[in-house]
Amino acid sequence: MNYWEERYQKGETVWDAGAITTPLKEYINQLTDKNLRILIPGAGNGYEFDYLIENGFQNVFVVDIATTPLNNIQKRKPEYASHLIHSDFFSLETTFDLILEQTFFCALPPEMRPKYVEKMVSLLNPSGKVAGLLFDFPLTTQGPPFGGSVSEYLNLFSKKFSVKKLEKAYNSIKPRKNRELFFIFEVK
Repeated sequence: MNYWEERYQKGETVWDAGAITTPLKEYINQLTDKNLRILIPGAGNGYEFDYLIENGFQNVFVVDIATTPLNNIQKRKPEYASHLIHSDFFSLETTFDLILEQTFFCALPPEMRPKYVEKMVSLLNPSGKVAGLLFDFPLTTQGPPFGGSVSEYLNLFSKKFSVKKLEKAYNSIKPRKNRELFFIFEVK
């Protein structure tokens, strides 16, 4: 059993907020094109997926390496079973207009971060965007989650992405207050 599946099986999911978090909810509320093709990688229980579907977005997909969270989403949204991808994010071979980031990047070992950036570029359509939240606390070797900083993220992403926004999230949920950055990066 893989690490993530085991965490779900044991109920060791402290990252699970139990609902969509405020920064992503407010970002989604600003999106007007309901036809966007959206991916949520490492989506866990997929509250962002539910929110998008309930707000008229139909081209929303989730990828997760663990089956338990995908099964949880399928129980809530059985008509969207074909939108749930049980796979390693790094083996995906399709494209999207928008990728939403929430706790996936910070769960990857830091040495995989350059690979994440390359994969994001390959998964996004021209002018596609990755948006969401990144942790803002010192990078550690203990994790997940692993931290990071504005300077690290700029160094990592700015070669392939135009930085549209990278700022302290003013509306984080209480356990993450002052520890998150909201970002929008667009493929160059």
